[in-house]
Amino acid sequence: MKELKVGALRARLCGGVDREGGGSGPVVVLMHGYGAPGTDLVPLWRELEVSRDVRFVFPEAPLDLGFGGRAWWPIDMSRLQDRFTTSAADRLSAEVPPGVDDARAAVLELLAVLRRDFSAAPETMVIGGFSQGAMLATDTVLRSQHPFGGLAVLSGTLISRLEWLPLMPARRGLPVLQSHGRADAVLPFAIAEQLRDALSGAGLPVEFIPFNGGHGIPPAVLDGLARLIQRVPLPIQP
Repeated sequence: MKELKVGALRARLCGGVDREGGGSGPVVVLMHGYGAPGTDLVPLWRELEVSRDVRFVFPEAPLDLGFGGRAWWPIDMSRLQDRFTTSAADRLSAEVPPGVDDARAAVLELLAVLRRDFSAAPETMVIGGFSQGAMLATDTVLRSQHPFGGLAVLSGTLISRLEWLPLMPARRGLPVLQSHGRADAVLPFAIAEQLRDALSGAGLPVEFIPFNGGHGIPPAVLDGLARLIQRVPLPIQP
């Protein structure tokens, strides 16, 4: 595993021909969730049944919450206590989180370095994450002009609704993997369904994997993520 420092972000590179992100294979960027350490998703690269050429990048969120936890932007946990009421769910999906712009800028800076120094063309990249990381991945893909190879939304949700919805049609045809637990006690399943319907309605092919569990990544989701990665076109060799 190799570490890379880009601006406010530190990232860990795995996989590829040298197991440290080397080579020219597709690149999968996965961002962890709120309160998790930067290494939280790193073990996944060994569990996914994909080509050995696939490279994985695991960025670490810039905000230190203490005790090893990190965040992409601050969350007022007290405001989430009633998130399962209809009015609270509507507020959650409409909110543009303070700090999301800075987080997205940091991720885009990392992606630029991956393009420049690691020959990672956008069309051969899958951008994704878990929970808050999935929200950031969605925000980054929708607001970027780059033609990414896929989007992975693992237990994420719909935010910035009035800003996201008009951006979705420009991503028509982009493959999406979305997963969510029916018993998720952190982010309501119903809002995940709203995100799925919005993406599908805008012409993005969504493989939606619901599961009978909570806020997590079960084996069926890893299988779906592997399928998404396998669909990414191989880089064009010079």
